[in-house]
Amino acid sequence: MSLSTVVAGVDGSLVSVRALDRAAREAVRRGVPLRVMYAVPDHDAAEPVLASAVSRVHRRHPGLPVTTLAVETSAVEALASASTDAALTVVGTRGLGAVAGLVRGAVSARLVAKAHGPLLVVRGDRPHDDIGDVLLALERDTDAEAAVQAMREAARRGVRLRVLRSHTRVEPAAVPRFTMAGPRDRGPGVEVENRTHRTTAAQAQTLVEATRRAAVVVAGSPRGVRPGPVVHALLRRSHCPVIVVPCG
Repeated sequence: MSLSTVVAGVDGSLVSVRALDRAAREAVRRGVPLRVMYAVPDHDAAEPVLASAVSRVHRRHPGLPVTTLAVETSAVEALASASTDAALTVVGTRGLGAVAGLVRGAVSARLVAKAHGPLLVVRGDRPHDDIGDVLLALERDTDAEAAVQAMREAARRGVRLRVLRSHTRVEPAAVPRFTMAGPRDRGPGVEVENRTHRTTAAQAQTLVEATRRAAVVVAGSPRGVRPGPVVHALLRRSHCPVIVVPCG
């Protein structure tokens, strides 16, 4: 598997079907193949789910190359391993923690901590029309990878990049530098909004509200650790899909 592959985690649930649909669109948008993965104790049990996933993708995107893989391990471990060589790993969440319906609990947070590359988390409590700007949640001066990812997402879609930054933990020069890195001839441009927050909870609430007008929100999370309160709030309550990028 190469860096030009999008990986989708499925299990046949409605949550994972929505994630699969989004993963297929992302693969088409990037012009790369799609790999569909199912973590299951018995390979025979995976065959109907994977076959259904391939059929659904081919109906919607006839020219998209699709491969499948059943793995006998946990969903978190399987997808974390796959993310090492993937341009994007896509999973579903019910909004309170379960990724692709495979396990209960704070699985999305565990996967964020283990992922080696960008992780797209699609909330399963509502369909998404992929309409709106790209929103970048910029919290700290080590979020350069997240800023680059957000600019690329905006360029792929041909939409504006909205940067919502916290005044407390972002170095002053960071946002202007990222803004200059996105030439106007590559898209409608970048809009930077500065907000002052008294508490982290208030910061998270402002960001969640901003996702109502976004096609996708991009946020950075320190490598190898569970996400902080702002990213955690996005995984639970965002109104649009969330891309979490390992940073630092």
